[in-house]
Amino acid sequence: MSDPRSAARAIDALRRGWPVAVGALKLLAIETADSARLAAFDPDGQAYILLAGSRAATLKLANQLAAADSTAPVTVARTPWLDLPAARALADPATDLANPFQGPFRALPLVDPAAAQTALELARLAGILPAFFVATEGPADVTTTSADVAAYDSADRLAIVARARLPVEANDAAEIIAFRSPETISEHVALILGSPDGSPPLVRLHSECLTGDVLGSLKCDCGPQLRVALSEIVRSGWGILLYLRQEGRGIGLINKLRAYQLQDQGYDTVDANLRLGFAVDARDFGVAARMLTLLGQDKVRLLTNNPAKVAGLEAHGIAVIERVAHRLPANPHNEHYLATKRDRTGHQL
Repeated sequence: MSDPRSAARAIDALRRGWPVAVGALKLLAIETADSARLAAFDPDGQAYILLAGSRAATLKLANQLAAADSTAPVTVARTPWLDLPAARALADPATDLANPFQGPFRALPLVDPAAAQTALELARLAGILPAFFVATEGPADVTTTSADVAAYDSADRLAIVARARLPVEANDAAEIIAFRSPETISEHVALILGSPDGSPPLVRLHSECLTGDVLGSLKCDCGPQLRVALSEIVRSGWGILLYLRQEGRGIGLINKLRAYQLQDQGYDTVDANLRLGFAVDARDFGVAARMLTLLGQDKVRLLTNNPAKVAGLEAHGIAVIERVAHRLPANPHNEHYLATKRDRTGHQL
């Protein structure tokens, strides 16, 4: 039987730099390790390194049999010069220009492919780089399993925990409703605008964007999208804004800022995420579907340009009876970003 609490403890341990066991693997996150913890974890300097396949491709390992599948995790043999600073440079592509690659690197066969894949997912959930020192023996503060992580990341345990009237600029009679699950720290919210009248609501799924929503970043269109969505929902009569705590398309704030660094080096949004070792879009729209179900809504009009949102809701039992276009003008700072969304992720701008 799965235990999502063990996954929660493992995520906390990784963020604190403590070793974690998954399957046959003992893991120490490269980003949060320090010299003392690495020495205790790997006193003989033999722990190899686990990376995402897309990161390994950047290191020119895809021509090796053990790294031929760019969608699979890759393990790299340890060498005497591959100490903690060198491992951090290996893990973080945003510093590639400042850290010319050493090498050569040698890929190793995966010891436990399922556990390795789970390790990368734990890194994403923890908001850290998907890169680890790995051993098959040694200490671990927390043990978890792939099933535990899947249960932790499931939207099924999401529940309504609080609700209140919240006058907002778009509608002074709005109601805010908060959701969370027992294990996760993410707290999603729904903002209900207008009075439900039995018709399918106009719904906007808006993923958290601190830089755009709060700070007014011009690199994306998130802030304007949020404000216009609120106005469009009010104009439609009634509807719901779902504010999903899935920053950076699900990779977290710090990793999103690393992606920004890569964009400044000339990579687009898609390639930046891949070079970091993450999926192009790691968001889970099952969360939004669960929120709508708890709100008693199984049919919606969806305010979006993203077909993946339509598919994500429908895959979880929410009927999208209409996709309403959400068009906004570009600015000189986000023109390339919007073109990438159109050309590489299928947004219907």
